[in-house]
Amino acid sequence: MPVHQMPAYRLETDGMSGVQPVRKIIHVDMDAFYASVEQRDNPELRGKPLAVGGSAARGVVAAASYEARTFGVHSAMPSVTAKRKCPDLIFVPPRFEVYRQVSQQIREIFAEYTPLIEPLSLDEAYLDVTENLKGMDIATEIALEIRAKIKAVTGLNASAGISYNKFLAKMASDLNKPNGQAVITPKNGPSFVEALPVKKFHGVGPATAERMKRHGIETGLDLKSKSLAFLQQHFGKSGPYFYGIARGVDERRVRPDRIRKSVGAEDTFVEDIDDLDLAKAELRPLAEKVWRYCEAHDITGKTITVKIKYSDFSQATRSRTVSGSVSDIDMVLENAETLLASVFPFKRPVRLLGITLSSLNTEVSGQEPQLALGL
Repeated sequence: MPVHQMPAYRLETDGMSGVQPVRKIIHVDMDAFYASVEQRDNPELRGKPLAVGGSAARGVVAAASYEARTFGVHSAMPSVTAKRKCPDLIFVPPRFEVYRQVSQQIREIFAEYTPLIEPLSLDEAYLDVTENLKGMDIATEIALEIRAKIKAVTGLNASAGISYNKFLAKMASDLNKPNGQAVITPKNGPSFVEALPVKKFHGVGPATAERMKRHGIETGLDLKSKSLAFLQQHFGKSGPYFYGIARGVDERRVRPDRIRKSVGAEDTFVEDIDDLDLAKAELRPLAEKVWRYCEAHDITGKTITVKIKYSDFSQATRSRTVSGSVSDIDMVLENAETLLASVFPFKRPVRLLGITLSSLNTEVSGQEPQLALGL
């Protein structure tokens, strides 16, 4: 039976003495969240290809409706590219205050079931329901209830993945999108990973997938065949993580109490860059992602840092702290471009660039998980 068609499953121990209970993790992911809110609030937009973001020449798509996705439009895509793919695409400006309000409604629903909630963004979160406030035994039933309540309260659809660890719960939430859910059991987790292309792994971006391919790694089974030493040698700090998930193992806990210290985005390029103008062009989508998150969560910061990783894996960082706080995306981008120019000419071609905003206004930001914005 395909993993996404499995019936409700009790994620439990097998009764062996000394074995700890298997964790029950749910990953809830709202379907096309920003775009769905806009279509909910404006009936004229329903059923039409919609992008949330700016339509200007240098704009970036923040979110795309499912109607737009059929044309290949997706988040982080330049608006001009999106319009070329879908000439009838409708652009609407983001309303982050509304998205925050809806996100808070969803968070309150989560809190009816567990205090162990780790938000990843406004529209997705991990929940540990191993011991839950409702005393429910079956995690799939909890996910069904949560999704039904979200629909009743907000009018929006959510998808969910249920498994015994965070990696597999995240992977499962994509299996039956939109408006569906799937479970990956302890019995089926390892075989599910073995059959999965590594380019679909959460945490493996296009550049990493390409590097893996050069080492003969295209599936989870290929990844499983590599030793820990090999993965550490070729993928550094990510090596132990890749070694674990290739075996269906992910020991990361759902952590609701991680205090945000920075917001960052980075991108590893398929081909190295040695031209300053080309490198500057790569900074805009990074700045867009960082600032979009800041707007969505009503936070800001004072220190902008640019990270440069060269073709030999050596790296440099340059930082600048502004007076007051960063006020808009142009301020992020202008400072990032100046910092990048300060290391030109590059000592070697550049393989990765990153932008981080730190010294955050913690009174506004509160407690949030560290943002992962790999492109």
